[in-house]
Amino acid sequence: MKSIAFHLNCLCQGGAERVVSNLANRFAKEGYKVYVATEWTDENEFELVPEVTRVHVGLRPEDEKKGRVTKFLLRVKYLKEFTRKYNPDILVAFAHRANYRALMAAGNSDIPVVLSVRINPIGYYDAFSDKIQIKWLFPKAAGCVFQTEEQRDFFKPYLQDNSRVIINPINPKYFGVTHPENKEKCVMHHARLVDFKNQPMLVRAFLKVHEKHPDYQLKIFGPDSQDGTKEILEQLIVENSAQDYIHLMGPCSDLEKEIPKGEVYAYSSDYEGMPNSLLEAMAMGMPVVSTDCPCGGPRAVIRDGENGFLIPVGDEEALTDRILRLIEDKELASRFGEEARKIEQVAGEDAIFYQWKEYLESVYDNATKK
Repeated sequence: MKSIAFHLNCLCQGGAERVVSNLANRFAKEGYKVYVATEWTDENEFELVPEVTRVHVGLRPEDEKKGRVTKFLLRVKYLKEFTRKYNPDILVAFAHRANYRALMAAGNSDIPVVLSVRINPIGYYDAFSDKIQIKWLFPKAAGCVFQTEEQRDFFKPYLQDNSRVIINPINPKYFGVTHPENKEKCVMHHARLVDFKNQPMLVRAFLKVHEKHPDYQLKIFGPDSQDGTKEILEQLIVENSAQDYIHLMGPCSDLEKEIPKGEVYAYSSDYEGMPNSLLEAMAMGMPVVSTDCPCGGPRAVIRDGENGFLIPVGDEEALTDRILRLIEDKELASRFGEEARKIEQVAGEDAIFYQWKEYLESVYDNATKK
């Protein structure tokens, strides 16, 4: 295998996009010819090294007024034109619609297609149209990378034989960070402000924490997704006169400096793929409490009561209780933090890259033997 193409919507600041940019840059540095085929360009994107060739395969200006079905077919057509022009040894698709497009674009060509599922399949891959496309297209895939076993089990029997579970790599800057000797009395959280992260539950839980510990604050770092979540949070803060102790910090490029200042890290999602924010918090040695959300990402890395706490999805009382326990039991919090740091052994960039490299090489070798 000498050349690899990654296909996804764009390279905006999100989990799948970060994984693709990291993998593309690393494969390029290792001597592979790497292409990244995207549908559009976003304002705030991850950077690619000069050795990576980025190609636009999305709609063109003259396509914007065309119908929905026509646009879908054009997207497949443009991706097919890309594969014919550049002829990569393997095509790796990331996320929902990109998976379908890649399989349709590759068609009957000799290019093996590897899919990657990045989210909870329930709610994203279970519509009637999805069931038809999965049954029709997914058996044509040469392989698939999942983030959790729960994801993989959802797609039986179509993607079992040659799939792999590989969690997200963690940026090296989050390993080995220094914690201040005197920590802020603060609970930390960082993620996009978006509905499925359920930050309103975190705010409501913290309001109860604050009743018992009025000297503690909550800091939520992360950009606004523009879906109305930020406005809901702002309203909750105003309604409870909590402006002095609950803070929406906005995006931050120095999280490895800010997050360790706090005592506790809390994560409240209703569902996830493999949450990068949670992985990063653990890498920074934070004692964490997280929802045990589908499709099993937090459960894959947290051993409840050993290196963090897992709570049921939507359980506001449990979130309050576990935050209080970590605030009030410093020894327990310290032990959780030290255990959490060990995630570097399985989720460091080198470890994850070599898992991807070995898997893609094996898929390519199997495809060329047929």
